[in-house]
Amino acid sequence: MSSKLSFSRISYALLPFVPLVLFVFVLLVQFSSQSDIDMATLGGVRESRGGSDNSADVEDLGRFAVQEHNKKENALLEFARVVKAEEQVVAGTLHHLTLEAIEAGTKKIYEAKVWVKPWLNFKELQEFKHTGDATPSKHTGDATPSFTRSDLGVKQGGQEQGWQAVPAHDPVVQDAANHAVSTLQQRSNSLFPYVLQEVVHAKAEVIDDFARFDLVLKVKRGNKEEKYKAEVHKNNEGNFHLNQMEHDSS
Repeated sequence: MSSKLSFSRISYALLPFVPLVLFVFVLLVQFSSQSDIDMATLGGVRESRGGSDNSADVEDLGRFAVQEHNKKENALLEFARVVKAEEQVVAGTLHHLTLEAIEAGTKKIYEAKVWVKPWLNFKELQEFKHTGDATPSKHTGDATPSFTRSDLGVKQGGQEQGWQAVPAHDPVVQDAANHAVSTLQQRSNSLFPYVLQEVVHAKAEVIDDFARFDLVLKVKRGNKEEKYKAEVHKNNEGNFHLNQMEHDSS
């Protein structure tokens, strides 16, 4: 009899806390549901947080896409580079990649979608399609434009002209600028990522089998805008290397 009375007393003592417990439970359920909705609907496609289209992480995704395509289609594509990288949040991250790959000695452009769930160590190729051949064109900027002496007004066998002003919007200049900003980000401990705002000025020089780019860049980190001077090299294989970068106080 005493045990029943004790239980009743405990039950009455806990009654005032029941609404609070129910309230907390409802909040948790709503928060969980909202989180699931957010994960499913945050799906605006945006520039990849990897920064440069050829950062290590983005390049790994590009190689993975080509390898998976080769397995599924029994193909022999050879990964060359990532031309463009965007991402979309959908219960993980869906990476939209524009890739350059080599098939039977011909460079071609492909679009791929790779779905990644880091917390599950999950990675899957969702889509892979051919969109055209990578024919260099300095007029359209398609595919894989590259600088040559003639691009800079230097004729073969003629006198070296040194640095030449080049259009800031040229795709190769933009690639060089993105590589510089990506490398700057990798070397930084800042919580805010560096974002390329504008190529203020660009010069280029072709020496033997590589090109040098002298760039003035406007970048943004959080709410702060900064200017940097950068020298970026590009070899005949299309790989970029940041030679030096410093603040521009002008």
